[in-house]
Amino acid sequence: MDEGVNPQTPRSVDEILSEARGRLSRVSPEDAYTRLLEGALLVDIRYELLRRRDGVIPGALIVERNELEWRLDPQCEYRLPEAAHHDLDVLVVCNEGYASSLAALSLQDLGLHRATDVIGGFQAWAAAGLPVDPVP
Repeated sequence: MDEGVNPQTPRSVDEILSEARGRLSRVSPEDAYTRLLEGALLVDIRYELLRRRDGVIPGALIVERNELEWRLDPQCEYRLPEAAHHDLDVLVVCNEGYASSLAALSLQDLGLHRATDVIGGFQAWAAAGLPVDPVP
């Protein structure tokens, strides 16, 4: 092992998730819907099979998790046009609200300081009766 490199004490995913959520101002599906209508960028990171099975949120930007940082980093040459600056109001949604917390924290680490996630994810969104479109 290199000198000066301190191995981290192993942590569980639950500990990492709890730490991430402690840094986020998570929002309810209803609040996310209001913010979407006000211009927030709602980013759906679910994989295609889930989108085909359950539908999509109208107005959401689809960016699968494995591309998220490259597509939303305003400094990256592979960014989406929507990722124009670091002050974006970004709301991340996954299937049940777990992966989205980790993803939102990763976006904050890129400087997207307003990034957060939707509590309960897409399933909570749909259960709240908010708009969902089927995937053709």
